[in-house]
Amino acid sequence: MLTLPLKSQVIPSGYLPRPPNKLRFHHNVSLTVSITVGTPPQNVSLVIDTGSELSWLHCNNRTNRVSANPFFNPNFSSSYKPVPCSSSTCTTRTRDFPIPASCDSNNLCHATLSYADFSSSEGNLAFDTFGFGGSDNPGIVFGCMESSISTNSDGDSNSTGLMGMNLGSLSFVSQLKIPKFSYCISGSDFSGILLLGESNFSWTGSLNYTPLVQISTPLPYFDRAAYTVRLMGIMVSNKLLNLSEGVLVPDHTGAGQAMFDLGTQFTFLLGPVYNVLREEFLNQTNSTLRVLDDPNFAFEVGMDLCFRLPLNQSKLPEVPSVSLVFDGAEMRVSGEQLLYRVPGRVIGNDSVYCFTFGNSDLLGVESFIIGHHQQQNMWMEFDLVKSRIGLAHVRCDLVSQKVLGLG
Repeated sequence: MLTLPLKSQVIPSGYLPRPPNKLRFHHNVSLTVSITVGTPPQNVSLVIDTGSELSWLHCNNRTNRVSANPFFNPNFSSSYKPVPCSSSTCTTRTRDFPIPASCDSNNLCHATLSYADFSSSEGNLAFDTFGFGGSDNPGIVFGCMESSISTNSDGDSNSTGLMGMNLGSLSFVSQLKIPKFSYCISGSDFSGILLLGESNFSWTGSLNYTPLVQISTPLPYFDRAAYTVRLMGIMVSNKLLNLSEGVLVPDHTGAGQAMFDLGTQFTFLLGPVYNVLREEFLNQTNSTLRVLDDPNFAFEVGMDLCFRLPLNQSKLPEVPSVSLVFDGAEMRVSGEQLLYRVPGRVIGNDSVYCFTFGNSDLLGVESFIIGHHQQQNMWMEFDLVKSRIGLAHVRCDLVSQKVLGLG
């Protein structure tokens, strides 16, 4: 078992690459892990993303020294080997590339990634040694991206790149043949832990498992490399929403799959389901929350249910919990996890808080996306051998202290 601490950071708009069928909006919080790449090792900080396949690094080979974070300099790694375009690795199909990888002028495998703000990044596929937890793992395929990423004036991110963790053949977990991984995200300071391998701790005995949904037939709107589960229903407090039959099941095009995605901050539901949830949450909070009456405002494009709370109010009012009911497991989201303060937005003497579930239709997305905000204080176990995900409600700050202390 390898134990790695997680931490959060604010990142610039458009920084994370998303395949064309993924969310087209700006993420502002990501979860990162620190490892090493190359020989001798260079320190890198990678954004964890269970919704992406290919891991990639910002590369800078134009300097005469090892680049400081957030760059990786392949010239100073004796184990770095670019992938030739004649290699079968170059023709591996992945939805991370909007266009297939191709040959550059040096007959090396050239790849283009698309971004949330419709910019793009280009570079070469390569092999190198990835080190973490005291072990070195040679020959890992990744993207060495050279173009400038950020289109935002907020400054550069401190991350060197991204760690793709989905089920695709080029993902980090697939290349390392990791049978199981787990993570736990604290709700207080957004720290946490990532475990690669078995995690036989006392609280894992209380895990409830839901099977991964897998299909063999390619469908236009179904991402077969995603961690897809069966969403059975949604409850507000203890009231099960009255949803029409079939609205939670993918249709013949694959639209409507429900997936866990660490690369997305919040959770987005298909319009017909979101509208029912929105109405019920409003009904149960009409005496405690004052709605922001601004039809033109939506946070993160898809979150259009927002409220006004006094600036001097130190504690948020009690709100009903929202539970996502899966086949065999349940994720209960409560308290402050349901209301997110919009940074920098003040109206009179009020702050603006938005409901942390949004409408994926407003994003042009045909899926239920369960983001990392709703996964706070949940032990999440991804069992790839038994093809299932385990969930347990825990205090992740306490769990992290205990596990890292054991490390």
